[in-house]
Amino acid sequence: MAQNLDELFDVVDEQDRVTGQRPRREVHRLGLRHRAVHILVRNQAGQVFLQKRSMAKDLFPGTWDSSAAGHVGAGEDYDGTAVRELAEEIGCRPEKPLQRLFRIEAREETGQEFVWVYRAESEGPFTLQAEEIESGGWFTVAEIDHWLMERPQEIAPAFLFIWPRARGWFSTQSKAV
Repeated sequence: MAQNLDELFDVVDEQDRVTGQRPRREVHRLGLRHRAVHILVRNQAGQVFLQKRSMAKDLFPGTWDSSAAGHVGAGEDYDGTAVRELAEEIGCRPEKPLQRLFRIEAREETGQEFVWVYRAESEGPFTLQAEEIESGGWFTVAEIDHWLMERPQEIAPAFLFIWPRARGWFSTQSKAV
C-alpha cells in the first residue's frame, strides 16, 4: 500500500506556529516547514530498536531510522502523534509514558521538520507495519556509532542528525552483546 500523498500536514512558521495546511506531496515538494516525531525504543539490555524503512516510502526508502517516526498530522500534537506512531508502526504500547528527550528546529537534515525526539522502554516483540517498515532489529550504542561512521549512506538523514544528541540517553545503561 502506497503512502497517502494527500494526507494533510500543518504548515508552520519559523517559531513552529501553524500558518495553514497542505497535502504531504506539496509540503515535501516545496520544502515547507512542518512537524514530526521520532521515538527511540530501548530494552533492558540497553539496546536500541531501529527500523529499516520500506522501499515504498516517498523519502529515503530502504534506509535505517529511529524505532518509529512520523509526521504530525493536521490538528494533531506532538505527544499524541508519538504514541500513535509507536503503536501503528511497530505495535508498541509501553507501560510507562514516553519521555521527551529534546526538540530539533526545522532544518535541511530533517526535511524542514520541527522534531520532538522521545524515548520509550520495551522488550518487544514488535509487529512491524509492512507498508512503512521492511525490517527492524536491536543494536547496541557502540554498534550504531560504528554503523554511522562506516556506512552513513544506509541511514536516514534525520537519524544521522538525531543520534549524536540522543546517544547519551542510552549509552550509560548500554552493554555490549
